[in-house]
Amino acid sequence: MDTGDKFREQSRKRSAKNTMQLSNLEHGRLQPQAVDLEEAVLGAMMLEKDAVNTAIDILQPKSFYKDSHQKIFSVIQHLFEKSEPIDILTITNTLKQRGELEIVGGPYYISQLTNKVVSSANIEFHARIVAQKYIQRELIRISSEIISDAYDETTDVFSLMDKAESSLFSVTEGNIRKNWDDMSTLVRQAIKQIETAKNQDGNIVGTPSGFTALDKMTSGWQPSDLIILAARPAMGKTSFALSLCRNAAVDFNKAIAIFSLEMSSLQLVTRLISAESELSSGKLRNGNLRYDELAQIHTKIAGLTEAPIFIDDTPAISVFELRAKARRLKAQHDIQLLVVDYMQLMTAGGEGKGNREQEISTISRSLKSIAKELNIPVIALSQLSRAVESRGGDRRPQLSDLRESGSIEQDADMVLFINRPEYYGITEDEAGQSTLGVANIIIAKHRNGSVGDVQLKFTAELAKFGNLENNFFGDEGASGGNAFGEMPINDEFDTAANTITRSSKMDDFDDDDVPF
Repeated sequence: MDTGDKFREQSRKRSAKNTMQLSNLEHGRLQPQAVDLEEAVLGAMMLEKDAVNTAIDILQPKSFYKDSHQKIFSVIQHLFEKSEPIDILTITNTLKQRGELEIVGGPYYISQLTNKVVSSANIEFHARIVAQKYIQRELIRISSEIISDAYDETTDVFSLMDKAESSLFSVTEGNIRKNWDDMSTLVRQAIKQIETAKNQDGNIVGTPSGFTALDKMTSGWQPSDLIILAARPAMGKTSFALSLCRNAAVDFNKAIAIFSLEMSSLQLVTRLISAESELSSGKLRNGNLRYDELAQIHTKIAGLTEAPIFIDDTPAISVFELRAKARRLKAQHDIQLLVVDYMQLMTAGGEGKGNREQEISTISRSLKSIAKELNIPVIALSQLSRAVESRGGDRRPQLSDLRESGSIEQDADMVLFINRPEYYGITEDEAGQSTLGVANIIIAKHRNGSVGDVQLKFTAELAKFGNLENNFFGDEGASGGNAFGEMPINDEFDTAANTITRSSKMDDFDDDDVPF
């Protein structure tokens, strides 16, 4: 091959190589980025203090695409936390102390960043674009990992789902933040809520339980509240939860979601049918029904059939899976109440795994977070410790009896206990009143209202709770004794509603002592 042929062959190879490189560039993908905006944001933060206050609440060092920008922002963050001046000199000096000055491009590169921006007027808009590009990159990374793991035949699919939900949730929690509300907006919203409550029949502003006495004390289950319903086994936690769900859905047409970790959905529905038709669940299980009883079932469950109740009986559901399903139910059916039966059977999943106390703490915090995010009440059933059984007298539960974690009491807006003296063989209270068929609903904690006790009717063979027709007192209406012992001076009885209200400590102040 002569010199000319060799030259032509080399030219042909170079041309083919360049064509291949251009083709790869055309079909390749760059990660989402906004380097020019990153430079503008960093430059603005060096020029104006207000720009730092705005951007530092939106961005993190990892929000930046270039490593050098991550290091510069980290220095700005460090200086801001120490309340030191932020400018070219302080940033350069700090990077020099860290041995990172040359890595980021030297003093010249830092000084050039201030030339990238004229004003910090658009700093927030630019910072949010930088943050959005980071979220896109994180979603790409997480998706790539999920795809890779999904192709691996040794991967457990349920662990992979939990990992995916946990990763996506961490991106959301770390980057999507709610801004503050100003006072004028909040006051208008509060006045509107007060006026709505005034015009509401029975002053029920939340999701009603259907129990008159209980609704009078709570004004219904309030949006964003975490309500813990706790009792010892066989006290009727599930029955009470089903009764209040049935009342809200059938009588008030409120959409309800039930996550049952202990019983199957068919078992729950059978209980609902038993309570609605007033036929024992034993008869429904063995099918020992007369024709008139079968007709009674079909007649009485008509309202239940159309009730907007959605039941999920996934065992050992994780908080991430529950959150995802609750979001879909809220979006598709506008659920007004979420019930979890019961929280000790849930798993924290992901990074929440650890010792049992830490896991329950994570679950408790997550349930409260779900209530706030969806703006609905969440009722979580919980077990009580055996300390109740060893206690003398009427074995009245206390907040300290909540099992496995003190964070349950801390996170809850309301804590309710169920106590049935009849279960322990106590047939009369201290006043001589019968406790047969009576359940005490004890409101032990109420962040936004009074604590107290409510008496409800309990029909054991139907596992059904209902309003109690009698009151605390005998026919004479004597006020000497009652089912709960002597009444403190500040407590109030409502004989018609079967409640005892224990007033707040705030009531002890004289109006004349209040300075406004």
